[in-house]
Amino acid sequence: MNLYDNLTAQAEKLLAPFAERRKGGRLDADSPGWEQEAEQRILFQKDTAYELGGGGRPAYSGAAFTSDAGIGDEVWVYGPDLPQIREDCAYARLTLLCVDDSAWAGGQQTYRTLRRLEYTRYHVCPRGFMMRISAAQNREVVRVGREALREGLTFARVGSLFAAQYHRHPEVLGVRILFVTEPDFPYEEFARISRLMDGVTESLNEIYNHLVMDCSSCRLKPVCDEVEGLRSLHFSQQ
Repeated sequence: MNLYDNLTAQAEKLLAPFAERRKGGRLDADSPGWEQEAEQRILFQKDTAYELGGGGRPAYSGAAFTSDAGIGDEVWVYGPDLPQIREDCAYARLTLLCVDDSAWAGGQQTYRTLRRLEYTRYHVCPRGFMMRISAAQNREVVRVGREALREGLTFARVGSLFAAQYHRHPEVLGVRILFVTEPDFPYEEFARISRLMDGVTESLNEIYNHLVMDCSSCRLKPVCDEVEGLRSLHFSQQ
């Protein structure tokens, strides 16, 4: 299924001007790992080096799904990596998940599977990388610990923990994570795209539950207007 592909392409287009400076690539199983804590540990201000998204700066995340087998386990960094950042800055994270055909089984099972995969982010707890996620405000502010930075915390190490947690789900075949700290990146446009990505998933719930049959009265009409294939899927369920 390719419901998210157009939105993914839009996000990648935003990143294209910064591609020459990006760093990263395929995750190496032999690279030094990082500690995954049992639960999110509070980082107090005195122990914090800076915040990604601190001081009201942009801080957004998005997730999309695909059947594109070309996506492997990768981490890419657009902008300064964690050791190079000296103060609060803007931040974004995009996660692309390649999932097998079982994730697109149809009906409520598809919606439940995709939501379960999305919620994995709440179970990623890298030591010294405290995420404060607000789904309602579409924000993901991160406190980065001084001690963790001294011990070598990087986005690649954080990304490897994300990938490991996603792979706990048998449907996940590949994980590509993009971290962005470029000061000139269009964060608000990325936020719009990430909201549409979430809207696609929510639309599946509406469609398979037959909750709304009149497009003119559906709160998710703007999503269907932009995402190719979503409206036709809706009508096919009637």
